[in-house]
Amino acid sequence: MELIRGLQNLRAQHRGCVLTIGNFDGMHRGHQALVQRTLQIAGRLGLPAAAMTFEPTPREYFRRADAPPRVQTLRSKLDSLAHSGLQRVVIARFSQALSTMSAETFVDDLLVRQLGVAAVVVGHDFRYGRQRSGDEAHLRAAAAAHGFELSIVDKVCVGDLRCSSTALREALAVPDLPRVGDLLGRPYTVLGRVRRGLQLGRQLGMPTANIDLVRPLAVRQGVYAVRARIDGGPAWDGVASLGIRPTIGITRCLLETHLFGQPGDIYGRQLEVEFVAWLRPELKFASLDELSARMQQDADDARGILARNPQQNPSATT
Repeated sequence: MELIRGLQNLRAQHRGCVLTIGNFDGMHRGHQALVQRTLQIAGRLGLPAAAMTFEPTPREYFRRADAPPRVQTLRSKLDSLAHSGLQRVVIARFSQALSTMSAETFVDDLLVRQLGVAAVVVGHDFRYGRQRSGDEAHLRAAAAAHGFELSIVDKVCVGDLRCSSTALREALAVPDLPRVGDLLGRPYTVLGRVRRGLQLGRQLGMPTANIDLVRPLAVRQGVYAVRARIDGGPAWDGVASLGIRPTIGITRCLLETHLFGQPGDIYGRQLEVEFVAWLRPELKFASLDELSARMQQDADDARGILARNPQQNPSATT
């Protein structure tokens, strides 16, 4: 998949595509429906299938600290898009220029002149342009005027629950991991690069692989039974703590994963952590000895849960 970071990096060779547009936070079943429709039309027209997403998200730009937390890290989102079959993803920087762009300019300049869209695929509630003035009626009129195909994808539901990033955030906050899995069509995971930390886990007898989180995620902070893959390899059972480590006074949010076994040196490698079951909330302990004892108990609890919930593909287990 070709990744284009910023509209300023669009070139003549990027003109001519079938484009879907959205935040794609979580890549839930609704997002997957958009991508599948895009791939179908692109295959019929013999053109690249592309997606345009925004960084930061419009809500983050306008609401700043009050914006809802993300379902995924940017790395996780891009990985999901890369595995969806799309040939191209454009990350548009959501700035003052983009936020004040009229709906007409969004279509005429960005979609038609710069991207040369042959078809556009969006959700039924898609809005664009200054003050969200562009709606389905405006986009249909623009498609007729410029001669590109428009496909509107209706909402996707699991039972009576609409698949949306809002529904995902609500389920992750509980956390209700089975509901999250239903909305996603797969387990919830966090993907990131393993960074060197304070080595506290190693001192306590439980070394961890640490992923720094630039922004807090929607999933409830606490301790989870997990399965993790290193660079897309076989799965390792483990236990993970998501939070700020109040016992030692750290305020930066971190995902710390202890893998059962001997994975070796994995600093700098990509780790995908699958959240299997919730164990407990994040707690502040009176001493490191108390923390160490609880970490050992958490590991035992995680082993029991994972043993009762084997992977669907046992050959992938380490």
